[in-house]
Amino acid sequence: MGSSIAFTPSGTKAPVGVSLKNQHFSEVLKERPDVAFFEVHAENFMSEGGPHHRYLEEISKYYALSVHGVGMSLGSATGLDVAHLKRFKEVVDRYSPWLISEHLAWSTESGYYLNDLLPLPLNRESLAIVCDNVKHMQDFIGRKILVENPSAYMAFTTTDMPEPAFLAELVEKTECGLVLDVNNVFVSATNMAWDAEAYLSDIPTAAVGEIHLAGHAVKDIEGRAFLVDDHGSLVCQDVWQLYEILLERIGPRPTLVEWDNEIPSFDILQGEAEKAHTIMKKWAEKAASSHG
Repeated sequence: MGSSIAFTPSGTKAPVGVSLKNQHFSEVLKERPDVAFFEVHAENFMSEGGPHHRYLEEISKYYALSVHGVGMSLGSATGLDVAHLKRFKEVVDRYSPWLISEHLAWSTESGYYLNDLLPLPLNRESLAIVCDNVKHMQDFIGRKILVENPSAYMAFTTTDMPEPAFLAELVEKTECGLVLDVNNVFVSATNMAWDAEAYLSDIPTAAVGEIHLAGHAVKDIEGRAFLVDDHGSLVCQDVWQLYEILLERIGPRPTLVEWDNEIPSFDILQGEAEKAHTIMKKWAEKAASSHG
């Protein structure tokens, strides 16, 4: 099975990418912006033809791709949808992406797809289900995948495992990697009143193959700030600080700036990528100085 998480930085260029949206297809091909890779959602490319494929085939000549799934439903007790899995594999085979990822979530019920990434209780029963589904997906597509930590909004009474421990066992049992979404960590920690830095300390760092950064919405719920992971705004300062702390602990990893709602002009996306590049470069200089 091919690996999808190995990464060796070259030169001084940090491996920072951004979401690729159809609003920016033409500009990307014309301007060739200085980003390391682009992420696309697999489900947007599951048709056989059309302009989306024509643009992506051209863009993939110049940039590495990260294929991110949003509908595999790794937490489904009934197993994976074989038709969806076949379509996902077709995207992978067509574009040979550098990275492949999915969410720790469920989103299907009785053959219906729900337009959300729903959480699941973290316990032995759900761990066994997710492990079976991750193994099935990896065996079917012939690649290792990265599994992304979720955003949390409420606790299940049947949860009896801390999320980092759940993810660590998932990695051990399936040999998958992890997408560590720093915004999700911050959203969950704020909503659930737990320690984000402690979470970062407990994650199996060797398995982190990609880092995600994104914005979130702040809602007022009965006088309390409640965060919603909507990927529709700039990365907030608290998330940038957590990103710096994470790099101090695990070193540089491919980093993606996600933006899925209220899509801005590409220069704003590139500006966010440059912030991540600057932080990673600062880490590299500090590491080199300490070893000097």
